[in-house]
Amino acid sequence: MSFFLSFFFLPSLFFVVVVVYFSVSALFLFIPPINMVGTKSVSRRKARRAHFQAPSHVRRILMSAPLSKELRAKYNVRSMPVRKDDEVVVKRGSFKGREGKVTACYRLKWVIHVDKVNREKANGNTVPVGLNASNVEITKLKLSNHRKAILERKDRSTKTDKGKGKVTAADRAMQQMD
Repeated sequence: MSFFLSFFFLPSLFFVVVVVYFSVSALFLFIPPINMVGTKSVSRRKARRAHFQAPSHVRRILMSAPLSKELRAKYNVRSMPVRKDDEVVVKRGSFKGREGKVTACYRLKWVIHVDKVNREKANGNTVPVGLNASNVEITKLKLSNHRKAILERKDRSTKTDKGKGKVTAADRAMQQMD
């Protein structure tokens, strides 16, 4: 009887051992590739599609421009989304150096229009030339309550932790005094 039971259980036991072995080894062998980690894709095609099909509220953030050194020192913020009535200076392209006020942010075309950056058409009319927001520098912000809140939220000086980083000589002196 014991021979019969061992013969009967042997194949099923072998099957369980094999299944467990392969499932455990499969767990160790399956390391997700880098493009499966998280919710974003690293595919160039998908990234371009997400960029060019971005809705207006996302384009607003993507159409940001760096702040001038004075504004950066004042607000501790590197860049802000460009909006109408901001004053900018063109930093790249054939209109480099021109200063003016933003007259329009054309999100559908990914461009901004500056009041002194125009081109003459063949019939004599002048039309604004679209500029990429990254090619300008904001020199004066049009501040609203909403924008002030954004500047406070993005302020880098409040985000630095005192407990992180290198211990300076002044910190050591303060510790010795305590």
